[in-house]
Amino acid sequence: MQNPLPLLGVNIDHVATLRQARQINYPDPIHAALQAELAGADFITLHLREDRRHIQDNDVIQLKQLMQTKMNLELSTQQIMIDFAKKIQPYNVCLVPENRQEITTEGGLDVIRGIKQITNMCSQLLNYGINVSLFIDPDTKQIDAACETGAKAIELHSGEWANNNTQDELAILKDATAYANSKGLIVNIGHGLNYHNVKPVAAIDGITELNIGHAIIARAVFTGIQRAVSDMIQLIQTSKSTK
Repeated sequence: MQNPLPLLGVNIDHVATLRQARQINYPDPIHAALQAELAGADFITLHLREDRRHIQDNDVIQLKQLMQTKMNLELSTQQIMIDFAKKIQPYNVCLVPENRQEITTEGGLDVIRGIKQITNMCSQLLNYGINVSLFIDPDTKQIDAACETGAKAIELHSGEWANNNTQDELAILKDATAYANSKGLIVNIGHGLNYHNVKPVAAIDGITELNIGHAIIARAVFTGIQRAVSDMIQLIQTSKSTK
């Protein structure tokens, strides 16, 4: 009997990136999120960065009021961001590293080095009834540290697989998933997944969710959001049959 297929979270950040390029009110990431839901997205992911380079506070507030699925809000480990989450009450907060100079997130949280602060952030969010996941590299030491924070879920950084597409990188994700599952952690995967590399990852046993943004929004430029989301869902649904 095969394990359940992973759920799809659609990240709408890059719709906001396009809007902020002109500092105007379109295209609207909220509209994109609602279209993604209509196409079958299981939840919506968005990253409210400290520098507000794409998603804005009001985007989060409006989406929380209008969405029909669940919000996965990505945030840095700064207290001001945690306080914002406590006001908004998303279904899940994914704690991620941030570097003001990076184009996109470049790697996972160093939970080992920041364990005291991250544990504190997890405790605050959990006390407000907010689920917490930690965005980390597929490394057993980081997984062990994640277990100590109180977070019940992790999201494995799939950037090396996305960049190289080697069997070694895929094996690292598989082994990290199995190890984290054995520790009782829910395992999600995200970063750099696209229409060409998603199926081997979606076929990994023990994955609960996939977070995909840039590839879907890029395809939507040509096909529209609903078609782009539907195409990705189709790939995920056929991943186990070609395992």
